[in-house]
Amino acid sequence: MPLVSASSDRDISNISIEIQRSGLVPYEEALANQRFVHSEVSQGIRPNTLILLEHPSVYTAGKRTSEIEKPTDGTPVIDVDRGGKITWHGPGQIVGYPILRLAKPTELVGFVREIEGALIDTCKEFGLNVQRIKGRSGVWTCNEDNPKKIAAIGIRVAKGTTMHGFALNVNPDLGAFSQIIPCGIADAEVTSMAQELQREITSQEVLPILERNIVSTLAKVSA
Repeated sequence: MPLVSASSDRDISNISIEIQRSGLVPYEEALANQRFVHSEVSQGIRPNTLILLEHPSVYTAGKRTSEIEKPTDGTPVIDVDRGGKITWHGPGQIVGYPILRLAKPTELVGFVREIEGALIDTCKEFGLNVQRIKGRSGVWTCNEDNPKKIAAIGIRVAKGTTMHGFALNVNPDLGAFSQIIPCGIADAEVTSMAQELQREITSQEVLPILERNIVSTLAKVSA
């Protein structure tokens, strides 16, 4: 697995980010790997690591999800130890799990803002006009009357080390989101890069740019 050095405003000459590009991986298998990597990173026996992959169709339910919010259409629903409520993962959505020791472990909100910035930069490189919205995590389109969520973020910090991460909708089947209230936000729609650009776009097209932007961000905030 390659080690990638990234640049930032501070001296990061001794900081490396290990990249795992895993392809399509069932969620439970990926979660087990996340926990294994997290254990090694938190102990300092593995470099800070970024896992990039996609999942077969699955719903993941954060700690604040109630039973009534879980769909019953036969798609797997997995309870996870992150904050937030329920969301969907599936093909056409790039999922990233940054597992790294934070330079400032108590500043989780600041870390989330940095990840949002990298996602915003990625979308803008494809000509998309996106933004943060105060009081809501993730990345949103700039439709004044009806902003739509194009990327979601859910992070947990344990032993000063992050896990879980972000999901960028490139060209997924958005119909899966109609079975839930994504992230518990009832008054907001979900969109994708393909829908906003009105053209075909693949994860393979987006992945190198997303990886570059995320790695650069992680180097700024990692210990």
